[in-house]
Amino acid sequence: MTEAGTAERLLTSREVGQIFGVDAKTVTRWARDGRIPSVRTPSNQRRYRESDIRAILAPE
Repeated sequence: MTEAGTAERLLTSREVGQIFGVDAKTVTRWARDGRIPSVRTPSNQRRYRESDIRAILAPE
């Protein structure tokens, strides 16, 4: 949940791939290898929290 109490946007592997300029399968491999965090949907699909991806793009 975000600060406003609404659900955080979850991105697909394809959307994350477009952000990083790589194929969706590469994103899935990164998640499997623990390089980027992911969550699983009830149907067992990987999704990526938008805030996690933003944090990777803009490190401290």
